[in-house]
Amino acid sequence: MTNDIHATAERYRNWGKWGERDQIGTLNTITAEKIVQAARLVRKGQVFSLAIDFNQNGPQSGRTRVNPTLLMRSTGADFVSGSRQNPSGIGSADDNLFMSLQAATHWDALSHIFDRERMWNGYNANNVNSLGAKVNGVENMRDKIVTCGVLLDMPRLKHVEWLDNGYAITEADLLACIEQQQVEVGMGDIVLIRTGQLTNCKRNGWDTFAGGDAPGLSFSTAGWLHRTQIAGVASDTWGVEVRPNELPNSYQPLHQVMIPNMGLLVGEMFDLDALAADCASDGVYEFMFVAPPLPITGAVGSPVNPQAIK
Repeated sequence: MTNDIHATAERYRNWGKWGERDQIGTLNTITAEKIVQAARLVRKGQVFSLAIDFNQNGPQSGRTRVNPTLLMRSTGADFVSGSRQNPSGIGSADDNLFMSLQAATHWDALSHIFDRERMWNGYNANNVNSLGAKVNGVENMRDKIVTCGVLLDMPRLKHVEWLDNGYAITEADLLACIEQQQVEVGMGDIVLIRTGQLTNCKRNGWDTFAGGDAPGLSFSTAGWLHRTQIAGVASDTWGVEVRPNELPNSYQPLHQVMIPNMGLLVGEMFDLDALAADCASDGVYEFMFVAPPLPITGAVGSPVNPQAIK
């Protein structure tokens, strides 16, 4: 239903809310006061990395995106053989990394998704060309993603190991989880939604994780995402929203609303299992969240190693 997508996009559009030249969207809701509030959430000094491993055995399988591939420029063998020795005895190894920037745990930049030839804040899609994004590049977020994080653990709410592929998480589900966990979600927070799909993949292999069926947010949650004024949302799936997509003749319709219209930060393929286990153990589902992207000029996404600090 194309009309439903367009009507929803226009209903929740934030263009101009933070100025005509804004390039960071909902990250504007992360204020200095919010960062101080986040720091106060650190009580036991425990840090959780939320990134999956970046390697050739990653989640991409047959799509245009490429798993991270490490290429060595020089090795210990080069040193031992004498080809790279220095008279002082010092040696070194050096390496390159080849990957799609959105192949593993990553943020989508606001230049990543277009809606009817426009991207965030009304900028024309032609501003993204073969040299990268002239506006809304991921480098604009380099110092913005330090705030309060909230985990919503949907499998524990439903008393299952993981949600079934195709399960659409509704606003009622989100509210039930918030009530059960006794947390609050509000302006400037980044919400991490665990579906358990990554848990399943760890046990049974990636299969069609990249681009296949998945549990995720229902298109109907667009209003909740807008109304709560959160800074961002991320999940342990390839695309955050439910797949197959709910609306006929659409592709990632919630992305079409969230990124170019709301200006909402979206993260994908976050490993939330260890954090979820700790939250279930101590009953604390909020934490300081730190996850700046690599400031790659003009990039439409960035790898990230998100940190939840409790």
